Amino acid sequence: MYHSSVPLLGFAAYSGTGKTTLLKQLIPRLREAGMRLGVIKHAHHQVEFDKPGKDSYELRKAGADRVLLATSRRWALMVEEAEEREPELPLLLDHLDCSLLDLVLVEGFRHLAFPKIELHRASLKKPLIFPEDGSVIAIASDTPIEQETALPRLDLNDPPSIADFIREYCESHSARPS
Repeated sequence: MYHSSVPLLGFAAYSGTGKTTLLKQLIPRLREAGMRLGVIKHAHHQVEFDKPGKDSYELRKAGADRVLLATSRRWALMVEEAEEREPELPLLLDHLDCSLLDLVLVEGFRHLAFPKIELHRASLKKPLIFPEDGSVIAIASDTPIEQETALPRLDLNDPPSIADFIREYCESHSARPS
């Protein structure tokens, strides 16, 4: 089980379930509650973060292994890996300054063992994840789940109640002795 200095909470679901859509609704609610958030999103395809013709892109393409682009309001570090490999969650967590965060939300990495909420849409006709994944701490579904479980059940179409669940999860995490 992965652990972090701040609560770590993933969203496990099959493609098309609405992980990003839900996160876009949860993040403002959690921010309004005063939470400082980090997000790690795993992509299964190559993503270009920069645009051809921009200086930072051209410097990276010229051979720089790391390019840090900074403005007065944000910065981004682009790192070229020597070889293609799947990202590792612990290494990605090391890149976040967790001392400045109250919670790290993770989209993806569903096959790793760390606390996560399963998102389920019956219309996708995909199997439930929780029976095979003991790190699922709750299920958010758009329809009642017929399979027996003691896990909390959340309404996928009710982001405010899911945000409440997440705040309670964080409070219980911070109440634990280190």
